[in-house]
Amino acid sequence: MQNRRKTVSVSTVRRRMRLSMAVAALFSLLLLSYPTSMAQAAAVTSLRDTLSRLKASTLANHTVEFVTPTGVDASTDTITLTFQTFTMGTFAVANVDLAVDNDSGCNGPWTDKTLAAAAAAGTWGAAQAGQVITLTAPTDAASGEIAASRCVQIEIGSNATNQAAGSTQITNPAAGAYTVTIGGAFGDSGTLTVRVIADEQVAVTATVDPTLTFTVDDNAIGFGTLSTSTGRWATADATGGNASAGSTPTAANVLTVATNAQSGYAITYNGATMTSGSNTIGVASITSDSDGTPGSEQFAISASTDGNATIASGYARGANSSWNFVAGTTTTLVSETIATATETISVSYLANIANVTEAGSYSTTITYIATAVF
Repeated sequence: MQNRRKTVSVSTVRRRMRLSMAVAALFSLLLLSYPTSMAQAAAVTSLRDTLSRLKASTLANHTVEFVTPTGVDASTDTITLTFQTFTMGTFAVANVDLAVDNDSGCNGPWTDKTLAAAAAAGTWGAAQAGQVITLTAPTDAASGEIAASRCVQIEIGSNATNQAAGSTQITNPAAGAYTVTIGGAFGDSGTLTVRVIADEQVAVTATVDPTLTFTVDDNAIGFGTLSTSTGRWATADATGGNASAGSTPTAANVLTVATNAQSGYAITYNGATMTSGSNTIGVASITSDSDGTPGSEQFAISASTDGNATIASGYARGANSSWNFVAGTTTTLVSETIATATETISVSYLANIANVTEAGSYSTTITYIATAVF
């Protein structure tokens, strides 16, 4: 059997080469004429959706952020957000904010865009239908409306405040993983996952025990020997001292009080006037007079504080003291209406006698009570 050799002419080879070159040229022409906007389409970066709540079946705000490689540069551009399974409700423009960062950092400063129900010159349109929110570029949008490689922020819910106070939030679906998709005619796209769980909150509890501290620094004080010629101030060493007009009385007792009661505290006193058997030294109410009236029977107390407590009316201790004593009745001396750190109260005692005051050893017991109001 003879082998046949197929002979191809030089002209045939040339025709085939010309055909291949024509096909290659046509392919190159098609590539060059492919729409520029399609060639620019890209995936967004730094895509995130921060929810105010992740609990199932709970209302939540959404803050969607992403970096657009392409940007927005035409009135035909739109940005869409599609929420899988979320219950959207019905949104008004006030429930959406659109802002652009000055770079790709997604950390501000942000420049807010003006939104309305329909796009207009200088105004973006904002609309919602079912699971999709659509933002439409202004009718006069041009290159740089949103520059390429800028971070875009879309707030949805009560966190939207630029147009007005937003009020409608999105309701989370049942626990599970759901998608939020970025798309639209601006060319870029991306998809993220939101994880909804049964409950994302942790209840943290603590107990603060109620506290009240109270001290009386000296439990035995005295006037010494009383005189008709001068008033006497009691002292802690029980020897007493002569009272003088225009001087701040000696503090015979120091009381301290502290409490974390939210409504503060009150210090009260209760006791009788000074007695010797059946004889008494009468109590007195004295206004703006540090030594009272020598030669007349008087027994009273006054108080001052180093803080902001309230001294009861008629008991202000100072260079022109006011004195008072209510015998046999529980009477408020100092009070405060808020929790307080340690408050120091200085208490002074004044006694005067008359020529007819019976001789004897006089005494009384005064009981101080601190009560907190929790």
